[in-house]
Amino acid sequence: MKLFAPLYEKVLTLSAHQHAPKFLAGLSFAESSFFPIPPDVMLVPMALAKPKSWKYFALLATMASVFGGILGYMLGVWLFDWLMPYLNSWGYQETIALTKSWFAEWGIWVVFIAGFSPIPYKVFTITAGALAMAFIPFVIASFIGRGARFFLVTGLIAYLGQKMEPLILKYIEYLGWFFVFILTVLMMYLML
Repeated sequence: MKLFAPLYEKVLTLSAHQHAPKFLAGLSFAESSFFPIPPDVMLVPMALAKPKSWKYFALLATMASVFGGILGYMLGVWLFDWLMPYLNSWGYQETIALTKSWFAEWGIWVVFIAGFSPIPYKVFTITAGALAMAFIPFVIASFIGRGARFFLVTGLIAYLGQKMEPLILKYIEYLGWFFVFILTVLMMYLML
């Protein structure tokens, strides 16, 4: 049974939809403050569907993500004590403790690294607000980290995507299950 090939085709079709940029902006905003799905799931197929628009998509995702990060920061400032029981019940207590120790050790560099990496950025935005990190450096680090990630991803897809698509289609099932495995291992690691 093929699971990922039909899903891949559906996502490519949806990514070419006229409202796809709005959905990308909404997803990028939400992921930076409260939503668990990263914008890459839309960003990659959108760059594949319209490779000439890759810079626009990357900038849109970056801007929306930074604004979502600001919301996460504000949630941390105003609601962290209220949110903490929920975050604990969702299994984030160890991640938050680890995040706090990273902030204490590396400061603003943590926001840059979290913005660039696939680790849950929302944890860092909320924690930055809860720890009263300086706001302007937070925004600058978010913009650079998120921008670097989204421009790198979309640029590579725009440049290599059309050439790689036959290879992707040939191995989509293996790639899909590989990423499910990696995501599962990463989640288990973060929960331990």
